[in-house]
Amino acid sequence: MQSKIEPALRLTRPDAPAAKPAPVRPRLTADHVERNPGTALDLDIVRSLRVNRSAVERRAATIPTRRTVKKEWQAGWLLRAISLIDLTTLAGDDTAGNVKRLCAKAAHPVRSDIMAALGMSDVPLTTGAVCVYHAMVPTAVDALRGTNIPVAAVSTGFPAGLSPLEERVREIRASVAAGAREIDIVITRGHVLTGNWQALYDEVKLFRDACGDAHMKSILATGELATLGNVARASMVAMMAGSDFIKTSTGKEGVNATLPFSLVMVRMIREYQEATGYAVGYKPAGGIRAAKNALEYLFLMKDELGDRWLKPDLFRFGASGLLTDIERQLEHFVTGRYSAAHRHPMV
Repeated sequence: MQSKIEPALRLTRPDAPAAKPAPVRPRLTADHVERNPGTALDLDIVRSLRVNRSAVERRAATIPTRRTVKKEWQAGWLLRAISLIDLTTLAGDDTAGNVKRLCAKAAHPVRSDIMAALGMSDVPLTTGAVCVYHAMVPTAVDALRGTNIPVAAVSTGFPAGLSPLEERVREIRASVAAGAREIDIVITRGHVLTGNWQALYDEVKLFRDACGDAHMKSILATGELATLGNVARASMVAMMAGSDFIKTSTGKEGVNATLPFSLVMVRMIREYQEATGYAVGYKPAGGIRAAKNALEYLFLMKDELGDRWLKPDLFRFGASGLLTDIERQLEHFVTGRYSAAHRHPMV
């Protein structure tokens, strides 16, 4: 059951004219999401967005306590979480060998003996994607051939996003040409901090055009946007410009994914869907390393957007160490004992 929208977080325009007849809504089915084409930039909507910080923090504080799952139910939620992970390596010392190892883990994320003990041996389980730098895209594409696991490439001068615009666009096109089916772009934070919403819209729209058929996740770097109001406005502008997903962080900021940031962003996703009919995905990233944290984000999505946002086409975790802890929790459920993290292939 979806939670009631708090008035302080609603998009409100007291001076708005009477509503026009609702347009025909795109279909959102159990297995299909009609891609968000974007809309014209509406600065009245963007500038009217307000966020009550204390209300957000109070609501976010309740998320870990409102729902609890134990035993086989927890195991089921954790298996779902695995299918939503963008298994990531974004280190300066990445090698082809590291990436191939990551891809092998993405294709077989849980040890076969644990899957057998769970009665899941015949159920295909993979992560949602593998996320790498552009230079590693060909290696990942080759390693994942035949699995249908998409390769996601971070792009546009990740993580700062301050390289020349033409270079950022070329990087997107190069990653798509190399086989990346998803592109994680970074926005220019300065556009948000100075309130230059037109420049932000034009930038994200240009990136979306360069992505072509590849789905685009827009990284807002929420920890660098100063206020929750800026997070809300940047989220709305990114969706108006055609983002398929909005994403919290690069994982390189001092503050990455948090429940307050996430609550504001998913409320904007709901506002955008109510206004346009298009469903946009959400990806928290950075600092999510414990199974317990993953469950909190799943609870948030279920409460705020519903069960449909618990599938890989509308929700992902950006994580590298999360899978290790989930596998340890599943082993504990099966055996009653916690294994050491170093016993698992991914640490």
